[in-house]
Parts: sequence; structure tokens; C-alpha cells
Amino acid sequence: MTRRSFYVGAAAALSAARVFGANDRIRIGIVGLGGRGSDHQSTYMRIPDAQVTGLCDVNQAARERAQARMVKAGVAKALEFNDMREMFASKNIDAVSIATPNHWHALACIWACEAGKDVYVEKPASYNIHEGFRMVEVARKTQRMVQVGMQSRSTPFKMRAIKLAQDGVVGKLYAAKGLCFKRRKSIGKAPLEPVPAGLDWSLFLGPAQMKEYSKTRYAYNWHWFWDTGNGDIGNQGVHEMDLCRWAFGDAGFPQTAVSTGGKFVYDDDQETPNTQLASLGFGAREIMFEVRGLLTGPEAGLPVKKGNTVGNIFFGSDGWMWVGDDGFQVYKGESSEKAMDEKNRGDEDGTILHMKNFLSACRSRNYKELNADVEIGATSAAYCHLANISYRVGRLLHWDDSSKHFAHDAGADALLTRNYRAPYVV
Repeated sequence: MTRRSFYVGAAAALSAARVFGANDRIRIGIVGLGGRGSDHQSTYMRIPDAQVTGLCDVNQAARERAQARMVKAGVAKALEFNDMREMFASKNIDAVSIATPNHWHALACIWACEAGKDVYVEKPASYNIHEGFRMVEVARKTQRMVQVGMQSRSTPFKMRAIKLAQDGVVGKLYAAKGLCFKRRKSIGKAPLEPVPAGLDWSLFLGPAQMKEYSKTRYAYNWHWFWDTGNGDIGNQGVHEMDLCRWAFGDAGFPQTAVSTGGKFVYDDDQETPNTQLASLGFGAREIMFEVRGLLTGPEAGLPVKKGNTVGNIFFGSDGWMWVGDDGFQVYKGESSEKAMDEKNRGDEDGTILHMKNFLSACRSRNYKELNADVEIGATSAAYCHLANISYRVGRLLHWDDSSKHFAHDAGADALLTRNYRAPYVV
């Protein structure tokens, strides 16, 4: 399919976008059928309001596994696509759910919006800051619903925790810190080798420059290469970075960003840091973030789950609050006395609630009803990108919000976008 023929088809699809009746199921096409994509598929199949009618992946084996899940569930097989553009042109798809690697999120979202499809796109919303701005622009222009997969925004106990923080349960917030102490073992080194049968490697790379295939660059480990991923700050970390800015009332871009760290201990193919500390300055308050992928103890007194400590600390004038996946606790006063302890009851599936929120907005056509609209998601992702840019250039950065660029820093500005490989250009 040529670029021109796709956009002709997309324009026609946009003009024919379906209005959903009360009894209509929303037909979902899933792009990217790896670990997270299979979660998307199984979750939509649990929602009566949705029907999975399209399956898209550059790997034939992934498509076959996804079809097998449809058969096992006793539902009709879905249409199969190798190229997402063909799915977006299909009249049998109302909305798409994108679970590709990070470097494809923005372009897939933009193409889908221009084809008249509503979009659920995994976190981080974008691979870089430029893409986030474009996603918001296109979503508004095409009037599409775009929900970013930051399911904490739809998880009831986390919603209650953030509301308490905003309302002053620990006084005036002066800082927030996200933690991603998540054990990551070495990915090793892999030789270059022929592309496996059934895998469209060029389409997998898409916007990234062409490189020869190796096992470490594919499957989950694409997270640890700069041309396809954003390291753990843009993987697990974006959830926590989002909670930090949410507690700050969905703050805009920070005034300053600085990040240090490194890829320590391992001699392997990974490019992104496995140890990273970031600070974003907002004048009277600060957001911090820390990645520890190596063996580590927890932050003092915080819970450890399967060797990991992942969550957020909110610091206020009267105390502090911890928010993790198991619940939240509030500590008050000079002696840090526990004032509140709410457990996650285990009956609040944030992903299914987040997807239901997305489907509801697809019906109402009001993007303000989305719990994690694309503008929210793009800004939270930008915090991770700012930290990574500082890490890569090795200096403190000053952000000029009026120009949407860094102040007098051409080197950092160059990392706001990327050198795209035609025709996969944002």
C-alpha cells in the first residue's frame, strides 16, 4: 500500500466514522500482539461493550497465537493484518488499541486518527517530545478519542490517594518522587543473524533507521535501545512520573531538568541506563525520579514486592504519603505517625476500568471524559523524555515553554525529535 493510497482511504474512512447506537458493540483492532497486546486482547474480550475484530502484528507467529486465543474463547476469528495501515482502512474496525514498541506509538496513533479511528495507545504516549505535540494536534483536528494506557488514572484507590494529596492530606506539597527499583538482569550479547521467517523486520523498525536483526533488539528488549525504547524511566517509570504530576494538579512542563546515572556492572548490548536519577524543577517544588535495575535495597521503610520497590512518595509540609500497587499510607508530624492506611482490595482492575472509560468516551464523543487523554499522556511522557535528554547530553537543561524548545541548547533540541526513516515520518 502506498502512502498516497492510504491517506485517500483514510480520508474516506474519517468521513464515514460510525456513530454508535446503544446496543452497538465497538469493534476493536489491536496493533502489536506481544505481551501487552495479548493483555489488551484478553481484556477487551471480557468487556461486553467491545468486540475484537482485527489483529495486527509484523510477526506471523504472534498473529497465529492471537487467533488461537479467539478460538479458545469461543468467539469469531478476527481479521488479520501485517501492516497497520490496512487495518486502519478497514470498515470493520471502529477503534484501535496500540501495544507496539514505543517508537511506533505516535505514528500509529496519528495514522489511526486520520483514518477516523478512536485510539487507545500504550504508555509512554510518544517516543519523543515532538511526537507528543503532534499527537495532541491531530487528535483535536480529527476529533478522535485518544486514551493513553496509564491505568492508574482509572484505578479507584490511586484516584482516592491523589485526591487526598491534592486536598492537603500531608499539607502543602513541595516534592514528589517516583521509584522504579525493578530488577533487570543482563540481556547479554547477541550476534547479527538473518531475520526469522514470518517477521517483517523493516516494518518492525518503522520510523527507526534500518539495522540488521539480532535477538537482543527484538521482543521485550527493544526497551533498552535508544532507537526503539526509552529505558525504564519511559517504561515502568512513566506510570510513576504521571502520578507525580497528577498530584501536582497536572503540572505543565518544568523549568529545568537534570539527570545522571549510567549503565553499570553489565557488559552487554543494552544502551539505556540501568541506574538513573532525575530531577525536574518547577520553582517552588520538585519532581524526582529514580531507576535502579541492579540489586538494591528499598528506600528506607518502604515495601518490597518480589525484590522490587515501585511507587511514589509525596512530601508535604505536614507529612508524607506512599502510594504503591498494594495501597497507600499517610504519615503525619515530626514522628511520622501513620495516620491512614488503605489497602488495594484486589478487586480494582485498573486496565479494564481504563478501557471501559475509553469506550464510554468513544460513545459520548467528549475527550474531556477520558481519564488519560492524549494531552495528559503526552505531557507525562515528556517528563521522561526531558530526563533522558539531560542524561544523554550530560547537563542541566532549561526549558522555554513559549518556544517549546530548550534555552540556547541546540544539542538538546536535536533530541526533541529524531531522524525518521521514510515513509515513517511524524
